[in-house]
Amino acid sequence: MKLTTEQIERLYEFTRQHFVEWYDLQTEFVDHLANSIETQWAENPKIAFEDALKIEFKKFGVFGFMDVVDNRKIALNKKYNKIVWKHFKAFFTIPKGIATFSLMFVFYFTLMYLNDLAGLLINTLLILVLVSFWIATIFQRMKNNKQEKITGKKWLFHQIISGYSTFLALSYLPTQIMMRVDYESGLSVFKAVFFSVLIVSLYLLEYIIIFEIPSKAEQYLKETYPEYELI
Repeated sequence: MKLTTEQIERLYEFTRQHFVEWYDLQTEFVDHLANSIETQWAENPKIAFEDALKIEFKKFGVFGFMDVVDNRKIALNKKYNKIVWKHFKAFFTIPKGIATFSLMFVFYFTLMYLNDLAGLLINTLLILVLVSFWIATIFQRMKNNKQEKITGKKWLFHQIISGYSTFLALSYLPTQIMMRVDYESGLSVFKAVFFSVLIVSLYLLEYIIIFEIPSKAEQYLKETYPEYELI
């Protein structure tokens, strides 16, 4: 015995009632619940739909769907981080690597030339990367929210790509550097090399997170969710 269209809609409603707001995760739970209920009916055709649903939901434990949702978030964040890392590594291979290392060298010689003023330049660039990162993230979220209102559906991986990811923790690093690094003793060769690599890398990551990956969001979403293209 198969579930009716109304019963499938009831399962979607049930997942929303239990705080699963993303359509992709709702669909996963609905597929699982539907298959389990149909299995119950194969063994006992007289059991009511709602009773079968309660039996299956109890199997998820005290926290219901939350443990599965948390695990899915972790998995998708790891997927996103791998995508960022793939794009980042591309800037250190030919031909992009030539421009990347050239920029680092230029920044290194600039810091050595500035000497006592190097700290001011470093802090200014760190502040700029922080401010621009958060402003761009806010605009990206607003764009994502607008799209969700149009489609009526939220996709977890889309939200991660739109700035809800663990890479927001990246903003913690510049803050700590500005608070802890002492420039009064002068800028050594080691510090100049370190900051040249760090500043360029931070701006590359910002470009990748804010522009490059979102520009390919449709591609990554279709790879993750085959049904996304149909929606």
